Amino acid sequence: MTATALGSAPATALIDDAVGTPAAPRVANAAEVFLTAAVDRSPGAPAVRDRAGAWTYAQLDAAADSFARVLDGHGIRPGDRVLARVDSAREFTALLYGTWRRGAVLVPINPGMKAFHLKAVLADSEPSLIVVDAAERTGTGGLTWPAGTPVAVAAELDLSGPADPAARTEREVPADRLALLIYTSGSTSAPKAVACPHGPVAFAARAIEARLGYRPDDVVLTAVPLSFDYGLYQILLCALAGAELLLSGPADHARVLGFARDHGATVVPLVPSLGELLVRLASRDERPTRIRMFTNTGAALNAPLIASLRETFRGAAVVPMYGTTECKRITILEPDGDLARPGSVGPALPGTEVLVVDDEGRPLAPGETGEIVVRGPHVMAGYWRAPEPTALRFRRPADGGPVTLHTGDYGRLDEDGHVYFQGRRDDLFKRRGSRMSSVEIESAVLDIDDVREAALLVPEEDRDMVLFVVGETPSLTGEQVLARLGDRLEAAKVPDVCHVLTALPLTPNGKTDRKELRRRLVEGTDEH
Repeated sequence: MTATALGSAPATALIDDAVGTPAAPRVANAAEVFLTAAVDRSPGAPAVRDRAGAWTYAQLDAAADSFARVLDGHGIRPGDRVLARVDSAREFTALLYGTWRRGAVLVPINPGMKAFHLKAVLADSEPSLIVVDAAERTGTGGLTWPAGTPVAVAAELDLSGPADPAARTEREVPADRLALLIYTSGSTSAPKAVACPHGPVAFAARAIEARLGYRPDDVVLTAVPLSFDYGLYQILLCALAGAELLLSGPADHARVLGFARDHGATVVPLVPSLGELLVRLASRDERPTRIRMFTNTGAALNAPLIASLRETFRGAAVVPMYGTTECKRITILEPDGDLARPGSVGPALPGTEVLVVDDEGRPLAPGETGEIVVRGPHVMAGYWRAPEPTALRFRRPADGGPVTLHTGDYGRLDEDGHVYFQGRRDDLFKRRGSRMSSVEIESAVLDIDDVREAALLVPEEDRDMVLFVVGETPSLTGEQVLARLGDRLEAAKVPDVCHVLTALPLTPNGKTDRKELRRRLVEGTDEH
């Protein structure tokens, strides 16, 4: 490939038209692609189970049509937004498919989102209907729902059916018709929504399924939030394979391994905190499970945790992946491929392209570190009502070629096209004349015996870098960690300060909450 610059002409479209443009090619509504196809194949197969009960695919089909009729009763039109702030329950799957069958846009919001950010999301998304759990009927955290916007309680909806094809008013939609608005965590500013059209959503799910190979006899334990795209897409992947979705919410984490055993879970999507929990629970109860595969994205599993999962769950493969909400998934490594390629997160999805470029957008040779950029049918439409961030990240070449997504992540490619992730732009920094990354330092810390988890805050204007760790034993000290780290890294890469915590704070999606760590530093409330 010649070293020509990529995508310098910005995308300029304002992503605020949920209905789609007349010129866009029409495609099957995503509900037809996933749910209707699954029902046609195996209506009596188990579709989704939570702790209260289960639905077959035929029952889920009827529940989705029921919700489409609920939307009709509220006057919801194609393009209207339906905000769902619902925990991990069967009802969520009916909300998803029923919203799509009405031609509307689902806005999934984590019940853990605080009122401060939720207020901004409500103003930005302007929902025509809000669906919540019973405890939030009138509002949450001092925030009341917008006047004039109807509010429904998920558990009180009549989703009993029957299936009614007449309720499916939007069987075909423009490919650019929005299916989802997925809000980012807002860890550094107000949340912004990735606008996800039907075409890219369907392509992304099919490409992921082609690489992962879920099977009709799989039971996919999903304990990550359904508002997190990692959790939400499990609904779609299960439908493509005819597999069963097994839902467990955060309040039931202490019982999650027993739930997995009781219902024969075979596939488990992981973030690190959930992986650590499963290993701890299994150490207390060593009965075998049916788990054959762990997948991972969102935040990478460290090498010691991967080794513990393999040792604890004999015969279960580990599948590292890498993605962003802006295109769902970027790479998937073959099962246990990290054994041959340590640190790799795999090659690009089928039908997509991943490049590593320099600051001028020129492709770099294998082995060179630069920004990871992505092209393909899975690239989403941009950010909802946010033209400037859209122009920065979603760039269209001056020659009118496909949009190039600039991820803001840095890494390298090997000769075979496998990606090696090295961190966000903000994770790379210079200290005492040496260039380094937080990922590199955290990896070295996790090589130390007695360290279970680690998080580094990179230097900022008013302070040097600071390390936080969680130890295996109460006697571990920060001084011991820094001394052992000095045996693994050059002096410039060893922090001056290390705090030992009982646990790292987590976001609702199970990632390390670095904003909370910064707050503790400022307020002097870090727990030793």
